[in-house]
Amino acid sequence: MVNLIPAPLSAEYPTDAVGFVLDQDTVVDAPPGTEGVARLLRAALGAATGLPLAPGRGDAGRAIRLRIEPAADELGPEGYLLDVDADAVTLRAAAPAGLHWGVQTLRQLLGPEAFRQAPVNPDRVWTVPGCTVRDRPRFGWRGMMLDVSRHFMPKTDVLRYLDLLAAHKLNVFHFHLTDDQGWRIEIKRYPRLTEAGSWRSRTKHGHRASELWDDTPHGGFYTQDDIREIVAYAAARHIRVVPEIDIPGHSQATITAYPELGNTDVIDTTALSVWDDWGVTPNVLAPTENTLRFFEGVFEEVLELFPAATSPFVHVGGDECPKDQWKQSPTAQARIKELGLADEDELQSWFIRHFDRWLTARGRRLIGWDEILEGGLAEGAAVSSWRGYGGGIAAAEAGHDVVMCPEQQVYLDHRQHGGPDEPMPIGYVRTLEDVYRFEPVPPGLSEEAARHILGTQANVWTEVMQNRARVDYQVFPRLAAFAEVAWSALPASEDRDYAGFERRMATHYRRLDALGVDYRPPGGPLPRQRRPGILGRPIEGAPPRV
Repeated sequence: MVNLIPAPLSAEYPTDAVGFVLDQDTVVDAPPGTEGVARLLRAALGAATGLPLAPGRGDAGRAIRLRIEPAADELGPEGYLLDVDADAVTLRAAAPAGLHWGVQTLRQLLGPEAFRQAPVNPDRVWTVPGCTVRDRPRFGWRGMMLDVSRHFMPKTDVLRYLDLLAAHKLNVFHFHLTDDQGWRIEIKRYPRLTEAGSWRSRTKHGHRASELWDDTPHGGFYTQDDIREIVAYAAARHIRVVPEIDIPGHSQATITAYPELGNTDVIDTTALSVWDDWGVTPNVLAPTENTLRFFEGVFEEVLELFPAATSPFVHVGGDECPKDQWKQSPTAQARIKELGLADEDELQSWFIRHFDRWLTARGRRLIGWDEILEGGLAEGAAVSSWRGYGGGIAAAEAGHDVVMCPEQQVYLDHRQHGGPDEPMPIGYVRTLEDVYRFEPVPPGLSEEAARHILGTQANVWTEVMQNRARVDYQVFPRLAAFAEVAWSALPASEDRDYAGFERRMATHYRRLDALGVDYRPPGGPLPRQRRPGILGRPIEGAPPRV
């Protein structure tokens, strides 16, 4: 039995079926429109098997056939049909994206060694079991957010994560590029954003209550060519990229670089530095015309770097924006009076609405964290519902599109076990089973509102993840469970076959080993994965459903 993750819509393995053997004569039959999928297939399977998998006509011999066919329309643009017999592997889909996801299934059918970058057994016979797989995703938005502001992740590691998303049939990469602790994207018209805003002098080690500090300066940023490479790499793998520029809160790094953007009539913004701690700072953007023009300039460059075909949504943050400075600021209070607004919440709504109109005029859609509901939601804006289900429910019932990512369920920085060996334990215990039983569409949602649930994503905040190994540990294996939730047609949460998923995970751990993923083992962290003596912030008990 092949242990596919995520589980397909249906898979049949007839007992009398003869599998397909890949060998030196196997060709990849890729007609026009399938060349990109064929290129990635040949690169991945060719590296693992050592076989040439040369281009060729499928009717002239044994082949892997890629076909875009109208008959597959019933499965949607990301669905696929996979048929394997002794003569051929045939993949059919309505669009290249479906073929691409079918190739991920083909890799799994070949066994964990198919995920290695070079052959490890030269005598291995590569056999695809005879089968018929029919598959399509449940949601069109199946994502992961990666915070590269709290701890910078080098470009090569970002590309690696795109490969890991693709291997799990996840199709959205939410790229959290700016925050109080660092600005990570080159903006040519504002060079100090990276010259001054991308570096901090030191970093809190562990939770913000910890007394430990790492005095090594931390930082880095992606050049515009780095961003273009990341976006192109994602697009080739049928992954959309959602860039996030967080405004008007979480902006201390921005204000450090350009002090005039802060509330200069309340504090001396020239005294600020890129924040070296965690949590929420009171230092937010001033609601001035100068700030609007500045960020219009930022977004002009962002839109050029993230083309609409790959990045139809642009995330503007909008979360955790303390209003204390606006309450004290004569400039902010004058703006509230001038605009006829009721309070500071409506002032933030005005700020977000401005960029909603600005992005809409340029063919993009604004998305923000659920705080953008406060003071009135911008027309056409979509919501990332992170504080629970409540914001998403309110937005969906009001006719707004929603991505469900409640922190109590799918924040992967939260700890995976309640034991003492978990490294820098943060938040509620969210086990592999907890994530597997997560349901993105809350009960009681009206049928009309449910249609506004675009999908779901898992969020990875990196305050206590200093490097790739720490990110791997927090993300895996739980991202495999999340991928099945986002892709597969699962029953109700309480009726899901977690025992069966665990059995399939035994094979999937071997795939993760082949991919070099430093996941949390089922039995607990390895000695090198522990971080004894570094303070976390564990929250006891079951998370509330809000």
